[in-house]
Amino acid sequence: MGDTGRRSSPEQCPRQEPTPMPRIALYTLVVCVLAVAAAVVSFAQGSWLGIVWVLLAGLTSNMTWYYIKRDRAA
Repeated sequence: MGDTGRRSSPEQCPRQEPTPMPRIALYTLVVCVLAVAAAVVSFAQGSWLGIVWVLLAGLTSNMTWYYIKRDRAA
């Protein structure tokens, strides 16, 4: 009759493994974590320079999500 889309044996269906994180996303994630740590240290020392670190952490966080989503869509 017609094809139902079912496979007859499991070895015909290849397993899809998750793709690794793109390198640029990994770098932006590392910068984000370091910026958060720098902001915590800066605020703990009473410096308002921590605001710059918080802004940098927000920027790199958004870059990380962008590159991860772009890689998954490809």
